[in-house]
Amino acid sequence: MANRIDETGDARVAGDPADTHSHRRLRGTLGVWGIVFVVVAAASPLGVIGGPVPLGIASGNGVGFPAIFIISTVIVLLFAVGFTALTPHVPNAGAFYSYIGKGLGRVTGFGFAFVALISYLALEIGVYGLIGQGAQALFSSYGAPDIHWGIWALATLVIVAVLGHRNIDLSRNVLGVLLIAEVAIVLVLDAVVAFTGGHEGLSTGFLSPSEIVSGAPGIALLFAFLSFIGFEATAVFRDEARDPLKTIPRATFVALLLIGVFYTVSTWALITAWGDSRVVEQAVADPSGLLPGATEEYLGAAGLHIVQVLFVTSLFACILSFHNVVARYVFTLSNRNVFPASLGEAHKSHASPHLASGIDGIVVLVFLIAGIALGLDPVMQFYTWLAGISTVGIIILLIATSVAVLAFFARQRRRGEAEVSAWRAFIAPGIGLVGLVAVLFLVFQNLPTLVGGSTPIAIGVVVLLVAVFAAGAGIALRRPQVQLD
Repeated sequence: MANRIDETGDARVAGDPADTHSHRRLRGTLGVWGIVFVVVAAASPLGVIGGPVPLGIASGNGVGFPAIFIISTVIVLLFAVGFTALTPHVPNAGAFYSYIGKGLGRVTGFGFAFVALISYLALEIGVYGLIGQGAQALFSSYGAPDIHWGIWALATLVIVAVLGHRNIDLSRNVLGVLLIAEVAIVLVLDAVVAFTGGHEGLSTGFLSPSEIVSGAPGIALLFAFLSFIGFEATAVFRDEARDPLKTIPRATFVALLLIGVFYTVSTWALITAWGDSRVVEQAVADPSGLLPGATEEYLGAAGLHIVQVLFVTSLFACILSFHNVVARYVFTLSNRNVFPASLGEAHKSHASPHLASGIDGIVVLVFLIAGIALGLDPVMQFYTWLAGISTVGIIILLIATSVAVLAFFARQRRRGEAEVSAWRAFIAPGIGLVGLVAVLFLVFQNLPTLVGGSTPIAIGVVVLLVAVFAAGAGIALRRPQVQLD
């Protein structure tokens, strides 16, 4: 009997019952908003307003920083035009590597599959350092014993492992609640600041060309763009979406627009809260205190306590989102015969990638134990080193995906099979590609700073990503039976 390949990449004998390989299919009821919750939670909106935003104000272009968020939003929206145009031609949940493979070939696709996996895994592990320190500081402020950050990180891992074992719908519900709470408190702060007018009236710096290009706008663009990492994971949840051909494109654009508007407005409000004349000085002196200071002044002690709690839950939501992404990468690659086939089996009851999720948890556990044993600082070392890997890797993936979109539709056009407009196939992704290349240049230029000021570690990040790509491409070359779909 003739064999065929189903959407999971499994060989299926023609005429077999439809559920023969149901143990290798994920199930879920994710709609547009379900995927939006998972993806926006990965972006950690409250964490961005409390972290990269003050850094962008301090070392970037000061009061002109909100305009940089507008530019970044335009770049990622242009990328998304081509990304979603290619979605109907990618019938599986491989996300980046499947898209790249469609345009640049199977071997290149698998090389970038490994880059994607290590990039998301590195960021997931790194954020455990942030939540460990955040939880330690939070509970200590309420008079609780000063427990080591590693204990809080390990406790978080247990909760994430339980949720990752279950159906994605449970994670969606948890993420939805946490996301609504963190966004709500920031929007309340935005509204109060806008209503009261801040210390010096509403900020207008983002409207002034001289302010926008002042200082170091390139550094500002870097911090702004890093705040969007995670949006591109919409396609990872293809098998758990109700109608992926409609849901994924809609969720991608909704997530991007929500994130872009939220970051722009909230950054403007934070600047207004302090005043144009003193916000840069304050951000340079104490970047981590910019958001708490504004919150306490405009929302009182109660608002400050809420923000402190939600900052930690925001990091938890970020970890859970990336855990789900990593587990699905492992699951999909296992069903492509890259990893052991057992990791590509779905749970009989939950239809979740439970074994892939478990492997992810074990890897995280190993890194946490190593970080604790070596006495690494949870933020300046554990987080920044791993975040450097993720930053470079994901931007390179975005660039490769843009190139793949252009290559795929160029072949279609030559064959007379053009199905989409020139705007979606070439113009938008082409302009987006130029912007992404500029961002990558800025990342390389400032990579030592991103990884704690260490040039050797910066070089190590690049070497690691090249080695990982070579490993994935090498497997594809040696095993021609390994297919993308």
